[in-house]
Amino acid sequence: MKKQQVRARLMEKGLSYRQWARERGYEPRMVTQVISRYAGAAELPRGRLSYRILRELSQTIGKEITPGVLRAEERA
Repeated sequence: MKKQQVRARLMEKGLSYRQWARERGYEPRMVTQVISRYAGAAELPRGRLSYRILRELSQTIGKEITPGVLRAEERA
């Protein structure tokens, strides 16, 4: 999923990156950087915070931003 698609999905829910980040206690710049780095990437992030941001954001928009980010949660 491309970062423009992520932004569009959030906008459909009436949210921006900044609003979403602040509601969940994340630094808005960190959320933007994680999306820019991992949106459309084939590998999962190694950092816990990046992984958590991608997982929560994927749950919010209803689609995986990075393939496998929600499936790993289902196995746990």
